[in-house]
Amino acid sequence: MFKKTICLALTAVFAFSCNLSKKAKDDLVVVPETEYRYLDTLTITAPKPDQMKTAEEFELPRYNPSHTRVNDLLHTKLEVRFDWSKEQVLGKATLKLKPHFYETRILTLDAKNFEFHKITFAGSNQELKYEYDGQNIVIDLGRAYKRDEEYTLLIDYTASPNESGGSAAITSDKGLFFINPTGEDTEKPQQIWTQGETENNSRWFPTIDKPNERCTQEMYITVQDKYKTLSNGDLVKSTPNSDGTRTDYWNMTQPHAPYLFMIAVGEFAVITDEWKGKKIEYFVEKEYEEHARRIFPHTPEMLSFFSDILGVEYPWQKYSQVIVRDFVSGAMENTTGVIFGEFIQGTERELIDDLTNDKIVAHEMFHHWFGDLVTCESWANLTMNEGFANYSEYLWLEHKYGKDEADFHLLNELQGYLSSTRQGIHPLIHFGHLDKEDMFDSHSYNKGGLVLHQLRNYLGDDAFFAGLKKYLTDNQYSDVEAHELRLAYEDVTGEDLNWFFNQWYFEAGHPELKVEYAYDETAQKVTVTVEQLQDPTKQPAIFQMPVAIDVYTATGEKVRHEVVVNDRIEKFEFDAVARPKLVNFDADRIILGEIEDNKTEEELIFQYENAPLFKDRYEAIESLKLSENVALQPIFENALSDDFWVIRAVALGAVEVNAGTENIIATMAEKDKHSTVRRNALSVLANTNDEKFAPIAKNALNDPSYEVIGTAMEALVNLDKTAALGAAKDLETSDNPQILTSIGEIYAASGDTKYLSFFESNWDKMGGFSAISFLENYAKVAAEGDARTLLNSATKLEKIAVDMQTSPWRRFAAMNGINSFHGKLATELENEKDEAKIAALKNTDTAIVELIESIKKTEENDRLKAMYLRFPAPEVKP
Repeated sequence: MFKKTICLALTAVFAFSCNLSKKAKDDLVVVPETEYRYLDTLTITAPKPDQMKTAEEFELPRYNPSHTRVNDLLHTKLEVRFDWSKEQVLGKATLKLKPHFYETRILTLDAKNFEFHKITFAGSNQELKYEYDGQNIVIDLGRAYKRDEEYTLLIDYTASPNESGGSAAITSDKGLFFINPTGEDTEKPQQIWTQGETENNSRWFPTIDKPNERCTQEMYITVQDKYKTLSNGDLVKSTPNSDGTRTDYWNMTQPHAPYLFMIAVGEFAVITDEWKGKKIEYFVEKEYEEHARRIFPHTPEMLSFFSDILGVEYPWQKYSQVIVRDFVSGAMENTTGVIFGEFIQGTERELIDDLTNDKIVAHEMFHHWFGDLVTCESWANLTMNEGFANYSEYLWLEHKYGKDEADFHLLNELQGYLSSTRQGIHPLIHFGHLDKEDMFDSHSYNKGGLVLHQLRNYLGDDAFFAGLKKYLTDNQYSDVEAHELRLAYEDVTGEDLNWFFNQWYFEAGHPELKVEYAYDETAQKVTVTVEQLQDPTKQPAIFQMPVAIDVYTATGEKVRHEVVVNDRIEKFEFDAVARPKLVNFDADRIILGEIEDNKTEEELIFQYENAPLFKDRYEAIESLKLSENVALQPIFENALSDDFWVIRAVALGAVEVNAGTENIIATMAEKDKHSTVRRNALSVLANTNDEKFAPIAKNALNDPSYEVIGTAMEALVNLDKTAALGAAKDLETSDNPQILTSIGEIYAASGDTKYLSFFESNWDKMGGFSAISFLENYAKVAAEGDARTLLNSATKLEKIAVDMQTSPWRRFAAMNGINSFHGKLATELENEKDEAKIAALKNTDTAIVELIESIKKTEENDRLKAMYLRFPAPEVKP
């Protein structure tokens, strides 16, 4: 599963203020693509034994075991149709089972909020006795069954999945969702789709809803004939019915976990490819039909690449990908039927230079080996699914776009993990989690992938991929825990790897290193001192780290030293006849941790010019940017021509705009191969406030990238305000969110309330995170109006804030805008002396506060509820 957050986008952020003249030059940088995946919300570290406790105060640590398998689910046949108006599933489930080992006469199934009409053995009319508590049904089988005895039940039921909760990672746990079920919203298609992870498919069919269960599957889906359906496996046949409906029969012949069962229903365009005789399908909204292969980039090539590097060919019957509206997570790896949120949908032009879709498609595809073919035994072992899927993004980027692009992604992953640790740490395999949903964090994802990258570096590519092949082959169609991965690698390499797995999978945290370099001219020795500073009460006092140290001699020769760091403070000495130009600790840039060192400016310059990796150059440029030394300008100017676009983009945030560089930057704004670099260059020129650069910004309005066009429009605010407003007016009919966002920035800067209608007629086009800034700018414009304008705008925003079918970030942005009106009125009340005006302001403020309180009562999302506790806030200023 691929996650998105309420607060931060998944893609690299290169955002510039509309008022570019106020933007500090140091802000014009590439911000690492921190992939926040709903980070941990609790500090979860194992308590240390307290010798002062009495015997009565000791207790076992919290432990979440794998589900105990009493019965084994062998096959599931579902016949489902839907009551759209009631948002119900009308189903019949035929379940084949047998006892797992011990004989039993009891079957317990997960079934949340069901109405059961009849439960019998297949072929019998004798109803079975059962007990039901709204979550689980316990069925008396009438006699004890032994482990070699199969039995088949028929369950006739109605499910009402709209009774939901949710979590930070998955914003609703309905399991099955009706989108625009009555068709009242003419701007939104009618759809049905499912989201089973973690244990939510049991909201629409009865099952053993645990990751260590698996079965084969049949699905009969009856829908109106206008709809297309998608499910796991192959579409065997479609049968028209006399009432205008159609029943599609889908058959999944290979076993997989119940949380991976899926359905999607809607009026989709379907584009097909083929890979090694297997069907590939792309389900998109009809207006995106011609862009489907770009939306799901390189799908056949990825299938070949992953099959080749793993030595295990893609094992499933077909590969389908579908985009749905209002998805409650980023994407979900349902076996052979991946579901994606609408945020990945776009045209060829909208997706220029954006590798987000590459990464998401790779992530979900890799799950078909790690997660679907081999599934985590329990949610505590979630990284056995998500860590691998996360690392697939690196593997694909390395293969398709080169090591620099992959290493940039790795840096983003590391920053995302490190950022999350401010909220707490826990072991990668986390048996003590408070809730299974807590496992969907940047430990399971980011850290899991980073650990695999370290293991690959330590073992070498041949052993790393041979170990994966053995792990997949030995454990196919089964559930696993981390030890099975360790054993596979030990069998391949002949090496005991407990030290690695204990440290990285079963302990919490990461090393925090202080590295110092020194040279003794008399002894002709280089000394590298490594001190581990991490808190030993929360994580290992000592991490064992095989690491490479490269010493660059005075003649430019590089000498590599392979060492193992395994002490709290450790010194390494190497011979050197003269002071080295550079000593580069962790030369492969592998360590999952934080490193502080004492490199000089001269050494950093040498590192930029000579060390081979992206992170060498990035670290050097970022460190040198902190210096006020004007003599460093040639280094930044040189970096403007770096082969990798990220370094060029970073250098633009450090270089001075002068007679020697302005032509270079202007050329980059017009001709650089990467749209982000063109965009950053335009921003640098705009920050000069020099009108001579206005023609460049005007020409950029014809750039193929919408992001560049948007930046050009905002740049014109500084360089030619009349042209900026003219460009905004000319592009008002655009449907592109990036263009509309930039128009919103320009109109917000104008402060003219005549532009409120522009926002109101376009905010339904703004999905995901783009809606936040758009609604914020609307609130800024409205705040320039009188009290009547504020109340009118607040009423319109309320409709968004209480719409539980729209995204949480849209609701929050609307609520935040209303709250800003309250803050503005509070300020005006402080300054107003006229009694009549004070009375009018108070009446308006009272009405707005009532709106805020009403919205707080309507909101269902727990995270938003917590955020709303600070509303209304008089100290908030517009």
